[in-house]
Amino acid sequence: MRVRHGGQSLACDPKTYKELTPVVYNALATSRSLMADSAGVLFEALLSLMGRLRGEGGCPWDREQTRASLRPYLIEETYEALEALGEGRTDHIVEELGDVLFQVVFHCQIAQEQGEFTMAEVLQGLLRKMTSRHPHVFADAQVADAREALHQWERIKRAEGSGDGNPRSALDGVPQSLPSLMRAQRLQVKAGRVGFDWPSWREAWNKVREELTETDEALAAGDTARIRAELGDLLFSVVNVARLLEIDAEDSLRQAAETFTRRFKEVEAAMRAEGRQVGEASAEDLDRKWEAAKSREVPGQDGVGR
Repeated sequence: MRVRHGGQSLACDPKTYKELTPVVYNALATSRSLMADSAGVLFEALLSLMGRLRGEGGCPWDREQTRASLRPYLIEETYEALEALGEGRTDHIVEELGDVLFQVVFHCQIAQEQGEFTMAEVLQGLLRKMTSRHPHVFADAQVADAREALHQWERIKRAEGSGDGNPRSALDGVPQSLPSLMRAQRLQVKAGRVGFDWPSWREAWNKVREELTETDEALAAGDTARIRAELGDLLFSVVNVARLLEIDAEDSLRQAAETFTRRFKEVEAAMRAEGRQVGEASAEDLDRKWEAAKSREVPGQDGVGR
């Protein structure tokens, strides 16, 4: 039994805990009746379905899953949702957001089974936090614009503390498991919200030049550890420029990777048409075919310049 926030988790309290009713929703309902249900009814149905999958007579695969085994699926579903959002196809977005929600429900079901917390507690905590951090909506505070609302959010978040008695850092809340480029930009955004920032992208670009010079020096010295550190500083400074220009660095690199993939496949196709493989061509020949693939693209295609 775990004690949380000065009290017992609902998942452990015999007065409040109860097993999910096996059938609260007709899984064979028609699409027409599904559309008539409210979001609350459907959410209860999803919780019930999850309990059924994990319960006696449920799915063997679902029953054997743990938090550790589900981690890759949560990551995968999150990235698939991001991809769907980028594509903009409504049906795909609906499907992938549903898959992410299912992972959240799955983890809450496991926690309930272990007597740690329930979905109700997760929702209560979320409602409490969102209400607290929007006093300009739910109380008497006033903000002039979105920027001021963000500053207010950060102030409230720092005042809440870290949960272990220590003051909360302005950089807290950026997961170490984020892709490094994305993490770098999120850290810079949070630092900027408390005034630790460049005046504009121009000063940040001067920093890029400075880091490039230091990288040149490290390369000339042949010091591997220093080269690694300087390349990291260079990448971090480039991310700063992107952020100050309101460009998502992670998305920019993704688009560049997609452009490279598309052009490389065109080079491969051109080589196959000549009865050869890429590895059989000279560097000059490959460069000509690369430039040919590049010339066929519309300037700005996929957001990447020529």
